Amino acid sequence: MKNESVKKITGIAVLIAIEIIFQVIGNLITFPIGVSINLSLIPVALGAIMFGPWAGALLGLINGVLVLFAPSTQAIFFDYSPVGTVVTCLSKCTLAGIAAGFTFKALEKKNFLVASVIASLLVPIINTGIFALCAMTIMVKAIDNLNADNINTFRFVFLIVITWNFLLEFVITTLLSPTIAKITKLVAKEKA
Repeated sequence: MKNESVKKITGIAVLIAIEIIFQVIGNLITFPIGVSINLSLIPVALGAIMFGPWAGALLGLINGVLVLFAPSTQAIFFDYSPVGTVVTCLSKCTLAGIAAGFTFKALEKKNFLVASVIASLLVPIINTGIFALCAMTIMVKAIDNLNADNINTFRFVFLIVITWNFLLEFVITTLLSPTIAKITKLVAKEKA
């Protein structure tokens, strides 16, 4: 039992380190208006799959802290609503990690691969969904100060950025997380 706890803590620590590295890399990959892709959703999904919902929540919370201090977050959202930005960043991926962990746990006994794919799908869906809702709320002040032509341009750009960002995060997280989880499970089985 003690050995399992050490393995779990070590595994989560490794995922935190990977999450930090992925966030730094993600900050370097930006869209023309400065929004970056969140590659660190992969460790959140993996943590939820491999170690459960509370590990997913912890990794999601750490992801939120990393996103909060990302240059694109500071440049685009923080000036409009510091409190809203903090709540958005800390809640979106934390909730995604919890949901993915509980979903995986509920489906795991039926089919590991299906459970891990569905859990991995949930992370970018929930993360982006909460982000979009909160960002539109935060950006209301900015939208109110625009004329009609600029409002439509803003909405179009916002929609395009969220769509492309979501699609990239969705594909990357959904392909890599279940694959890595399955490989990790097979390797662990061979060592046992």
